[in-house]
Amino acid sequence: MFIQTENTPNPATVKFIPGVKVMSSGVAEFESNEQAQASPLAQRIFEIKGVQSVFFGHDFIAVTKTDAVEWPNIKAPILSAVMQHFSMGEPLFFEGHEDGDKNDDLLDEISKQIKELIDTRVRPAVAQDGGDIVFEKFDKGIVFLKMRGACSGCPSSTITLKNGVENMLRHYVPEVLEVRQTME
Repeated sequence: MFIQTENTPNPATVKFIPGVKVMSSGVAEFESNEQAQASPLAQRIFEIKGVQSVFFGHDFIAVTKTDAVEWPNIKAPILSAVMQHFSMGEPLFFEGHEDGDKNDDLLDEISKQIKELIDTRVRPAVAQDGGDIVFEKFDKGIVFLKMRGACSGCPSSTITLKNGVENMLRHYVPEVLEVRQTME
């Protein structure tokens, strides 16, 4: 198995591409060792000192490191963890794990339109950089989005939100006045 790596616009995040499907649908993010208990692979990666978060996309794993370590010190152990996981044929999640995507049926029409634009025009582009942008809510003209993976904490994420996403949404959905990033 050959695993490719790609740098992302976020210098703290590297994208690991194992050449096999990682997630059959959706994405998953683990921001702590406790959250990683849902996934054998996330657990294995979090055992490496200096890992801050793990993000699973369709065909990649984005790992964000802390400032205390440098990539040359942790890249090989992460590659080894990913290779071991896929070589052993382990499941990505332990039994009983459920994806927490929101039910679109509960959204109003404007929110559905915004979410569709995010899902079809924005998410594929940011996935190429090892990240994700998720619609949280639309309230009084303001769209709230959560940045995940490489996008979370990326120096260029504010520019992406304001110059890219906000302008596009305002063009297609006149009710949109502003886009803000939610912090959890």
